[in-house]
Amino acid sequence: MAEQKTVRFIIERQDGPDAKPYTQEFDVPYRPGLNVVAALMEIQKNPVTTDGKKVAPVVWECNCLEKVCGACMMVINGKARQACCSLVDKLDQPIHLAPARTFPVIRDLLIDRSVMFESLKRIQGWVEVDGTWEVKDAPIQNPYTAQTAYEISHCMTCGCCLEACPNVRLHRPGSDGSGLPVQPASAGQVRRAEAPECPDGEGRHHELRQQPELRRGLPEEDQADDLPRSAEPRRQQAGVEEYLQPLIA
Repeated sequence: MAEQKTVRFIIERQDGPDAKPYTQEFDVPYRPGLNVVAALMEIQKNPVTTDGKKVAPVVWECNCLEKVCGACMMVINGKARQACCSLVDKLDQPIHLAPARTFPVIRDLLIDRSVMFESLKRIQGWVEVDGTWEVKDAPIQNPYTAQTAYEISHCMTCGCCLEACPNVRLHRPGSDGSGLPVQPASAGQVRRAEAPECPDGEGRHHELRQQPELRRGLPEEDQADDLPRSAEPRRQQAGVEEYLQPLIA
């Protein structure tokens, strides 16, 4: 009988927020189509290390299992990835798993991503809609705005961009959003929600410009509290990067 093929995982663990990290190794039976989340589930069912020691199950987070929610984001072989779509067959082995330490570590691979959701609250990255919009009255978007909004809408607030960004890692933001003005994931939602063709987009963008924490870094002429709405076409002509820079500076 042929020997069962296994996949080795080297997992960086941590027993609590203030505990010292350590590593443990596990062997998981291989099967076609195996991804990292499925492998972690196998370890959870039988948490025995390669040296035969029975340990506590590895703690991590997952939800949708189809690359939609972003909950299973972790560092896999040195890169921030979604564990649910990281196939073992496409990863170098042994496979190294670690928490995304840009965020506070709760335990093992489980992190606290509250900073991103708190940032969304700070900048109000949504459009207030009371009721519904009839199709005949729906705002018309030009192709550039529609394509830009579509690309930004892919964001699922997973935190991969923050984990990969060296500038964010220098700040080490608190869970309440302190220590970092506005994260790129949140700023992208503002760009999508406040597009000129969006309902109330122009007025809401004007209100955001009145917030001191979002005005800093803008050209001097744009920092006045009484910024006229006639200045809005300047935003419409700017590229995505130029528009977002004042929000994340």
